[in-house]
Parts: sequence; structure tokens; C-alpha cells
Amino acid sequence: MPEFTSDTRRDIDGIRPLSGILRGFIDGPEQTLSLDEIIASFGRRAFGALLFAFSTPNLLPLPPGSSSVLGTPLLLIAPQVALGVRRLWLPRRLSERRFHTTGLTNAFGRMIPWLERIEHVSRPRLHLLFGPIGDRVLGLTCTLLALVLILPIPFGNMLPAAAIGMLALALVQRDGVLALLGYGLAAASWGVLALAASVIMSGFKHALLIAGAA
Repeated sequence: MPEFTSDTRRDIDGIRPLSGILRGFIDGPEQTLSLDEIIASFGRRAFGALLFAFSTPNLLPLPPGSSSVLGTPLLLIAPQVALGVRRLWLPRRLSERRFHTTGLTNAFGRMIPWLERIEHVSRPRLHLLFGPIGDRVLGLTCTLLALVLILPIPFGNMLPAAAIGMLALALVQRDGVLALLGYGLAAASWGVLALAASVIMSGFKHALLIAGAA
């Protein structure tokens, strides 16, 4: 399990914030961790933490196809939130997969300072957006966004990744303001997808008209 220093920052409830857990991974001794061990570190916030962990790296420059690889775990995790599953389930092959902490540093090193700034102003609020119904709506939204994320659309993964990351952080923090921002990003993502689909269909119809006139 990762080791954390005694000065690791804690939130107002005495619980180590998500940024503190991620810093523990990258600042601790170099090692490999199984996904099961990582999940145990997140505790009861595992659903939101893993949604955040698999979505936000898509905001960084990544090799082609990375969004599909990172989107697959999201399609396992988000539906469980939508169904109200209380204990996260992952296939054994995935849960036993080991990650080197160097890779975690590359993935989260640049994001943690931004995450810390958000956590500094975030707090539990707008509780109506959470609970048995609100959590399921959030999970369903993340599921639909994950389906968009894995599509091979050039630069089409940024908005869905940002929306999932914001909703995931809202789930961790129980912060309704973050949830509203996440839903706004989700709406923008679907709007861009609809516009792209409209442009593609218009181009396809135009090509058919030209072919028919030839």
C-alpha cells in the first residue's frame, strides 16, 4: 500500500482529500500498486475517485487511441453508480493489474495543483443533487459521456473527459456546484457531438447528390 507523509493535507472532516491521496502515490517510494490497492486507498470515495482518475488524463496530450483505453474502465464504473451499486466491482484481471507509480506521476503530476485549488474552495452543498436519485443521474450521465469518449472523434474527447472529471469530483466532494458545472460541460459535449454529426451527414448527403448528378 502507498505510504503517506505525516503532513499530508486533510479536509475539514479529517479525511484525506483526493489530491492528498494522489500525492501519496507520486511522492511516496517508487513501487508498483495493484488497482485493488489503489481502490482501497480511496475508500468509500472509490467510485468518484476512479472516474476522475480514468477521465482526466484525456485532457493531456496522449497517443492516438488512448481515450478508448481509458474509456473502457469508465464503462465498467459509471453504470455501477447509475445502478446504485454500493461496492465497486471490477473483473479480477483488471483489479489485479499493477501500475508503476512513475506512470501515475506522469498522469497526475500536472493535475494535482489544479485539483488542490478546486478542493480549497469546494464544500458539500446543494445536497438535492446527490442521494439515491441524484447519484444515479450522475452515473447515467457519466456512462453516456464515456460512450462518447471512446468514439474515434479527433479532439472529441476533451469535453466529455472534462465533464466526467468534474462530475466525478462533485461525487467525491458532494459539491452540487461542481455537479452543475459538470452537467453544463456534458450538455456542451453533446451539443458539439450533435453539430459534428450534422456536419458529417450534410457532407454525406452533398456527396450523394454530386455522385447522382455525375
